[in-house]
Amino acid sequence: MDLSELWGIFGPGVAGAVFGAGWWFWVDAVVCSSVKVSFLHYLPGIFASLAALMFNCVKKEDIDYSPYEEGEWRLKLWLFIAYVVAFVSLAASVGLLIQDSLVKTGPSVWTGTAGVLQAVFVLIRQNHLPDNPICL
Repeated sequence: MDLSELWGIFGPGVAGAVFGAGWWFWVDAVVCSSVKVSFLHYLPGIFASLAALMFNCVKKEDIDYSPYEEGEWRLKLWLFIAYVVAFVSLAASVGLLIQDSLVKTGPSVWTGTAGVLQAVFVLIRQNHLPDNPICL
């Protein structure tokens, strides 16, 4: 058995564990927070999960990499929007981390750090799923 076959067998389990670890960091930070965490702090993780779902709705073999062919523009637009949602969720989580570190009355710095870890873990796991997407 070569490495690609092993990754095909264990990759989805590893990806699910990384996704679960990202959400576990966030749940831990909310539960351990001494103040009420506003819904605004939940949005980066929700949008990162949405971006991961958007990436998983595309089959790798449907992507046309030829620069001279027009290809499927709807698919490329869908992936572009997914990348924008992913990067905006990561930027928002970093912004909330900075806000949490500057404001003394808000959530702790651990809440902001957990938000960044959640966004990072949710977004790295989307590259490790098999070629059989859920949506298509």
